[in-house]
Amino acid sequence: MDLLKEIANVSGKSGLFRILKPSRAGVIVESLNEKREKTMIGPTARVSVLKDVSVFTEGAQDSVPLAEVFMQIHEKYGNEVTLDTKTASEKELVEFLDDILPEFDRSRVYVSDIKKIISWYNLLVQYAPEAFVAPEEDTTTEETATVDAAAVSAEAEETTNTEEATTEATSKAEKTGTKGAKAKKSKS
Repeated sequence: MDLLKEIANVSGKSGLFRILKPSRAGVIVESLNEKREKTMIGPTARVSVLKDVSVFTEGAQDSVPLAEVFMQIHEKYGNEVTLDTKTASEKELVEFLDDILPEFDRSRVYVSDIKKIISWYNLLVQYAPEAFVAPEEDTTTEETATVDAAAVSAEAEETTNTEEATTEATSKAEKTGTKGAKAKKSKS
């Protein structure tokens, strides 16, 4: 979920934004919705990059990264959480997060936070589904290794053939030279 370092929440604005380009006057962002509006966010605005957001937990870990929570939601619910954040009761919302992250800290994670998690998840699934695709292993190194191995084999075969040809030529030359030397000796 490396994509989360490009996605942010801006305090005072609803929804999520893709960070496009930092500038001296702030940062240029694009709304993560069907409009895809580009906006300049000033340097005084509170911008929270989702990669840096965590959910408070009790126990050994003090918090769990939001990316892990999103992956657990994705495994359990797939491409959409059908729980409506506007009409769901507090109990339903708490049960939802308890199902995903049983060790969440009920005193520090508010119902409004759970609503944000659900709405952010649904926005990401809809407008940035590549965030939930597992990164593919780099197959180019395997292909390169295979090609390199084939090239080395071909080169080794060529070298062997050249060495054999050189050995044959040398032995022929030696035989010819020896015969020539014998022939010269016999004439003398």
